[in-house]
Amino acid sequence: MNRELRREDIELLAPAGHWDAMRAAVANGANAVFFGVEKFNARARAANFHTDELPDIMSFLHAYGVKGFLTFNILVFENEMEDAKKLIEACIDAGVDAVIVQDLGLVKMIRELSPDFPIHGSTQMTITSPEAVEFTKPYGLERVVLGRENNLKQIKQIGEQARLPMEVFVHGALCVSYSGQCLTSEMWGGRSANRGECAQACRLPYDMMVNGEHRPMGDVTYLLSPKDLAAVELVPELIEAGVTSFKIEGRLKSPEYVANVVSKYRAAIDKYFDGVDARPSKEEMLELQQSFSRGFTHGFLNGTNNKQLVEGTFPKSRGVFLGRVKEVTREGVLVELEAPLKRGDGIVFDAGDPTKKEEGGRVYDLKQRGAKVEREVPGGLAEIVMGRNDVDLKRVRVGDRVWRTSDPALDKRLRATYETDKPYRTFPVSVTVYGEAGQPLVSLWTDESTGFTATVASELPLAVAEKRPIDETLLRDQLGRLGGTLFELSSVDAQLSGPVIVPMSELNRMRRKAVELLEAERRRPPAYIKRPASADSDAVTPAPRPANPRLTALCRSLEQVQAAAARTDVEFIYADFEFIKQFPAAVEAVRAAGKKIALATPRIHMPGETGYFQNILRLKPDAVLVRNTGAVYWFARHYTMNPSADHPELIGDFSLNIANHKTANLFLNDAGLSRVTPSYDLNIQQMIDLLRKSPTDRLEIVLHQHLPMFHTEHCVYCTFLSEGTDYTNCGRPCEEQRVSLRDRIGMSHPVRVDEGCRNTVYNAIEQSGAEYLDEFLNLGVPSYRIEFLEETPDQVVEVLNLYGKALRGEVSGTHVWRSLKATNQLGVTRGQLVK
Repeated sequence: MNRELRREDIELLAPAGHWDAMRAAVANGANAVFFGVEKFNARARAANFHTDELPDIMSFLHAYGVKGFLTFNILVFENEMEDAKKLIEACIDAGVDAVIVQDLGLVKMIRELSPDFPIHGSTQMTITSPEAVEFTKPYGLERVVLGRENNLKQIKQIGEQARLPMEVFVHGALCVSYSGQCLTSEMWGGRSANRGECAQACRLPYDMMVNGEHRPMGDVTYLLSPKDLAAVELVPELIEAGVTSFKIEGRLKSPEYVANVVSKYRAAIDKYFDGVDARPSKEEMLELQQSFSRGFTHGFLNGTNNKQLVEGTFPKSRGVFLGRVKEVTREGVLVELEAPLKRGDGIVFDAGDPTKKEEGGRVYDLKQRGAKVEREVPGGLAEIVMGRNDVDLKRVRVGDRVWRTSDPALDKRLRATYETDKPYRTFPVSVTVYGEAGQPLVSLWTDESTGFTATVASELPLAVAEKRPIDETLLRDQLGRLGGTLFELSSVDAQLSGPVIVPMSELNRMRRKAVELLEAERRRPPAYIKRPASADSDAVTPAPRPANPRLTALCRSLEQVQAAAARTDVEFIYADFEFIKQFPAAVEAVRAAGKKIALATPRIHMPGETGYFQNILRLKPDAVLVRNTGAVYWFARHYTMNPSADHPELIGDFSLNIANHKTANLFLNDAGLSRVTPSYDLNIQQMIDLLRKSPTDRLEIVLHQHLPMFHTEHCVYCTFLSEGTDYTNCGRPCEEQRVSLRDRIGMSHPVRVDEGCRNTVYNAIEQSGAEYLDEFLNLGVPSYRIEFLEETPDQVVEVLNLYGKALRGEVSGTHVWRSLKATNQLGVTRGQLVK
């Protein structure tokens, strides 16, 4: 054990989507709870709480010594800024212990309202490197929530370098995409994951297309659906890596789930500090699986293992695996049980065909060797008899997997932990009593967990005792009657002068008053500095309509770069290649044409990956397209340390998630970027609202693209086209093959790999904002980017020339739209810009 660590340094952080879940978290040992209110949080489908409940929530949590963090982990649109401000003010007044924030513009607003109100950087900020942590420090973040993709070694490195408390997800659903970088729901249904409305497109079935041909995968169809994270076995390693907060996912889950998971992690943490084996038992792991499980994995904590992360045969919770059907009998099925089963449990048969209705129901009887068994069967060969009409045995086949989906007895036991009138926890108080005849009896009650002391005196003076004077035993008996309260008596120190007495009713009154004062102190909200409202200094007037708007092209192949540089009048070209070894040729081609080039950083930055940035600088591009806050910090720091060098300009990409003018100004003014790209989460009205308050002469809008939907550490190529587990042993099939994922309506979405072996799944259909071009020009936007993916050089030239005509006013945006729709095989979409 690391002797510098203390039990109280480690926080167990539980989810609460409603009051029962919050009670379950407190009852089972959580140190803190995170929850959302009705609007601004990343679980819009949870029951959530109401803003006017904040005082009651915090009073309840603080009474038990539990912290409460409000999730504000979404992007904030321009028309929501005033409501966001009111919610933050309500949090400050109610004594919320911190807000968990994604939007950096909101961070800036909070600091304008209060210099000391605690802010936690959400995992939606995509914080995965020490540099990304450093980027947050000027804004006074108290803690960062690391990306789920960081492994233990990286977590330790980030902690040692950045030295800011780290919160890490340890249990629950895994997002296949990097948090804050998923645009699928926004693209396909207008339900943004950056707005708490994820439609879980990753849990849908896809066909594997390799070089345009369907690759049969048997019953493996859920190619993007990862198993669930369960790191309870890694508690010691996480503590020693420097994790200070263990976060459990699940604001959409049941209170039984919360009770179950919190209690297991509480036990593991306590065992670690007690110096005993912290690993859970087999029974405990089965109970965890029962509450919710798509199959358990350590996620990325032990490093990337694509084979273990995604199994691909089912997308939803299955519970506990019981075994496979060995025989279908007249009354039921014969199964070699690998886990316990009893009457009343729920089971389901998994035939591996997602298109068919599953058979399942309650266990009516269990038989072994032909005889009914009333008790739980721990394992072995057993016949499972289902309730009448529950299961159509004709649809069950030998070999089907059987899962235990519910355990009513376990649920009842878990509910008992929080469905009780007794306090969930009690806290020790020590009492010192002193006095003398003729004076009041004075008692000092000290809450040992907070250090607060309440002083309560008797209303009657002490009298000389003729018999049976007050002594320590009597005081302990009378003052210790604390049942039903939050407190328990730990010690009494009686410092009395001579034999004295006071009525027992007076001792009881003193005890009740002390409890009242102690509890009021526990419930008292912390006081934060709250500044008076001031004018918004970040909002500016849009620039005038540009006289010579600029068209830029982002190319993803050398052939595209060469075509754009040599065959069009586009003066500025971005190179965004899968393999940066092609960057020198791109720079050479663009410079030979007398034009300017920007090189794109990877979208994700992990510890030890600053070499990418150094390689980019060595090529001396005219600009760098920065795609994460780690890159923003690294380049800005490099420029500061080398002030005399001729540095390329820094342009912020869409992945910085700029959705309001405060975020735009943060990157332009605080971070020193020369130009930024608004978030892809904005529809046309939200885009216009942003532009009306932003320095539009420093903005670039992406007008045409294949939307990058998923950006993931999970490599489809490695998982399904190789025998390997990660980039070290996969054989690099991505260099020889081209994969796309075909959805249920027949659209094939290309999958591309970046330099860090991360996958991006692009939308099959191109998106164009050509129809809105005139509105953008009127609001002063001077720069428009056209992005290519698989287009041929001729197509690149054709598309750029078409948009060039629109910018020069030779054709309308509507003409561009119609031309693209007519010439593209799959058509074109307006994407998320549609109102």
